[in-house]
Amino acid sequence: MDAGLAAILAGCFPSVEDARKDGLLCHGGDLSAERLVAGYSRGIFPWYDETTPILWWSPDPRCVLPLPDFHLPRRSARAIRRARFRLTWDEAFEEVINACAAPRAAGDGTWLVPEMRRAYTELHRQGYAHSVETWLDGRLVGGLYGVGLGRAFFGESMFHRVSEASRAALAGLVALLRQRGVTLLDCQQETPHMMRMGARMIPRRVFLARLAVALAPAKDSTGIARWQPWPEHYSWSPEKDSWAARS
Repeated sequence: MDAGLAAILAGCFPSVEDARKDGLLCHGGDLSAERLVAGYSRGIFPWYDETTPILWWSPDPRCVLPLPDFHLPRRSARAIRRARFRLTWDEAFEEVINACAAPRAAGDGTWLVPEMRRAYTELHRQGYAHSVETWLDGRLVGGLYGVGLGRAFFGESMFHRVSEASRAALAGLVALLRQRGVTLLDCQQETPHMMRMGARMIPRRVFLARLAVALAPAKDSTGIARWQPWPEHYSWSPEKDSWAARS
């Protein structure tokens, strides 16, 4: 990735203070890896469908999941233990994003249009987008994906094909983020599902202040913002409820 270009593109976005009440900030541009990183580094993300241009958002308030506050409902925790899921990291990113793009109900469309899936797959190739997969008897039954920058992770979407599979993936993600020293898990928008597990709404100004801390130090000696990808590989240990780095 051209970090210098990403820094330049960051200046192409309007101030988040100009966002509409619903969080819409601007439209247009492209979904290059550099522009996506520039947007996320300013608390801005794309969200649109096949009927609109590329729309960029910065909601106020913002939904975040403080890692110390994460908890599974007791019923879910018991079901996950009984299910004996297997978790993986970055093993099937394209399968996960394609599953997240599938319609959730009869007749519903998807905001994960092909252009979006290609863009995040490229981000994954460059080490900035990641997935957690949930497996059962060798089948992919759930998962999630998002973007990692510095000590921030921006959750994008999740899916499940069997009960509790997406919650298992989220629990695995939280465990890994804690191990990595991540300080900010962005959920973007409020959902009952996330609120039941400890998410909360915070003012955008507070979110941006926490994001600045999570991305620091974000500049090299030339003054250009640079955020290194997360290149590590991990394997899940169900006995320890933790991840081990592997080559």
